[in-house]
Amino acid sequence: MSQDEKLAAVVTNAAQDIGSFIRSQREAAQVSVRQLAEKAGVSNPYLSQIERGLRKPSADVLSQIAKALRVSAEVLYVRAGILEPSEPNEVRDAIVNDAAITERQKHVLLDIYTSFCQQNEALAEAGLLADVSEVPATAADQISGGDALINPEDLGKDIRHG
Repeated sequence: MSQDEKLAAVVTNAAQDIGSFIRSQREAAQVSVRQLAEKAGVSNPYLSQIERGLRKPSADVLSQIAKALRVSAEVLYVRAGILEPSEPNEVRDAIVNDAAITERQKHVLLDIYTSFCQQNEALAEAGLLADVSEVPATAADQISGGDALINPEDLGKDIRHG
């Protein structure tokens, strides 16, 4: 088997894998091909070809399908071979797989979570954090300028209006 044939086989397998995954997600959501195609903004025949592994969708199309199925676009990107799988992380996985929140809410939560992880990493590198479970507010304020952490007294308040 030549190098080109091997590459073609890999692409075909990836297309079939992403297609079957999309089909299983669509069926689990009890959505028809036509309904998903309409929600994702693609044609019914094109979506059918993707599901059968005849076409490999672009990242944009995968994003549209993910949004329509209310699944993480990253999951589809990994399945399609566009992204490498990230390190396992229980918190991140729970957010990404939670069907009770929207894609936008998932992105916001992931941004906040990532921000806190980066802040704790900066504290640890500065020698101000020995144990993540005991983040001293004063050390965090030194790194962030005092505006990155949530004041517990502000919880429940509408912070947009003071």
